[in-house]
Amino acid sequence: MTEFGVGTYIRNVVRTLARLDHDSNYFLIGSPEKVAEFGALPPNFHLEVLVGSDDTLKGTLDFRAIVRRLQCDVVHIPHLFWIPRGLNCPYIVTVHDLLEHMYGSRNTSGLRRSVHFYLTRRVLRKAARVLAVSQFTKNEIEKLLAIPDRRIEVVYNAIDERFLHGHATNADHALIAERYQVNHPFLLYAGAIRPHKNVVRIIEAFSALKNELRKEGQFPDLKLIIIGDDLSSHPRLRRTVVRGGVQHDVRFLGFVPIEVLRIFYDVAKVFVFPSLYEGFGLPPLEAMAHGTPVVTSNTSSLPEVAGNAALLVNPENVFEIQRGLQRVLLDPALRAQMKQRGYEQAQRFSWTTSVSRILEIYREVADDRVSRGVAAD
Repeated sequence: MTEFGVGTYIRNVVRTLARLDHDSNYFLIGSPEKVAEFGALPPNFHLEVLVGSDDTLKGTLDFRAIVRRLQCDVVHIPHLFWIPRGLNCPYIVTVHDLLEHMYGSRNTSGLRRSVHFYLTRRVLRKAARVLAVSQFTKNEIEKLLAIPDRRIEVVYNAIDERFLHGHATNADHALIAERYQVNHPFLLYAGAIRPHKNVVRIIEAFSALKNELRKEGQFPDLKLIIIGDDLSSHPRLRRTVVRGGVQHDVRFLGFVPIEVLRIFYDVAKVFVFPSLYEGFGLPPLEAMAHGTPVVTSNTSSLPEVAGNAALLVNPENVFEIQRGLQRVLLDPALRAQMKQRGYEQAQRFSWTTSVSRILEIYREVADDRVSRGVAAD
């Protein structure tokens, strides 16, 4: 897997906290391998080893015991969960999306779905604060789980600083040419490969685009590169490629580290991301930081994240995706405008700004606890 999702969020929050706050004590509860991903941290950050997953009963009990022993003032759980924690201090939860309740529960029984939903809502209602990564996600939490508006705060994600290291060099171009045999112009998708990511329609739109470009004698060697999961677990994608007659033009690259992914973003002609559902959607911003035009969805959080810097399309309409790609590919004035707007849009989201607010929330929640304790005395 590439480095997408909650792991990116945790790494950037921890690293930014380490830069901003040298006074408070932070305890990172998890495996040594995961904590090692943060790199060197200041002495006010400490590892507390939790063996196994925290979403099992044993993991939950072990987590609770660690928090009680440390006498924590506040706990930040960086992803949505449904097993009640029973902690002896207030906790904050970050909600990235409600995908499990939108798509993930379709293959589970009605009883299991109901229990999962009830416990998730209970966990959020008991949280001292709920952090939503977009206004869209906040609205979903209010609407679906009936959490009061005053308990939820929007704190945006931002891109990893490694995507801000400037444009690809000649050596970078040579690296992807030699290591990945990428020598032709290409469209790019990067992200997990799951049903809501809509990768099948990307391939179908690319096949239609190739037919239209052929009629105009444009970009005869254009490729589609898909960076994400191992293809072996997604046979439907291979069938779609064959059915569209583009088996010589679509490449699945699987895992790509950030240092290489940034080169692909930089070199791509267009970044295509017509996801059906995103709580935030970082990849379009990552592409924008490299000046790459973006075609993305007009649904969920993506218009909020992309602003006026992307071309928005209906993700359920293959030909609208195709026409969007064709327009961006062939219109130099539009490409130049999108490039400039993309730079500006990516800079609107900052980990320093977001984590500064998270730090304020930690202190507000801890102070509230002290005030209630004093009042009780």
